[in-house]
Amino acid sequence: MNRTFNLTAACKRGLPYMVDVLSRLAEIRGYVDRGEYLSINRARQYGKTTTLRALDEYLKDAYYVVGMDFQMQMSDAKFRSENAFSVAFAKAFLRILQNQGEAFPEKMEQELNRLQKATQENREDLELVELFQHLSDICRESDRPLVLIIDEADSAANHQVFLDFLAQLRGYYLKRDTMPIFHSVILAGVYNIKNLKLKLRAAIFHGLLY
Repeated sequence: MNRTFNLTAACKRGLPYMVDVLSRLAEIRGYVDRGEYLSINRARQYGKTTTLRALDEYLKDAYYVVGMDFQMQMSDAKFRSENAFSVAFAKAFLRILQNQGEAFPEKMEQELNRLQKATQENREDLELVELFQHLSDICRESDRPLVLIIDEADSAANHQVFLDFLAQLRGYYLKRDTMPIFHSVILAGVYNIKNLKLKLRAAIFHGLLY
């Protein structure tokens, strides 16, 4: 099949023409390896999603990469409460890890099962505090650092529960020497996460523009 120039959505290797993004991936990996939290912001059709897909593959030799897309996995109804958000986030998080086909360490598997049980029981007490306790336990027992990537993160910017989610991220980031959490977090979208009204108290997120 002849290749074409793709003007909509993400590029897939071997189908449309693609620029070489290896240098870009190496730059981002430098931030990830240092354990930094960062945002990638640019207008649509500048290659954010294409870069994130390639980054997932580029990092998987050393990290468990959980790549989420809030437009696909978090509908507006999922932001109506902490419980609804936490359950939806946990289900997406577990599904992505399980689809990687990895054999996780026994203790990590136990923590993943604990979180899955909480979502299956539709427990009303599974809110942000409890969600992050589960995530911290999973990160503690993991044999590789976990990297969280959220595409279209700014689509959630108008929801207080997402701002509270970012506040939890910041709190764990500041205490991650004693409270394990994601090694690195990447939030991608059209708008800069630093411009959210919460501003994360002079935010932990460094900005990259592509």
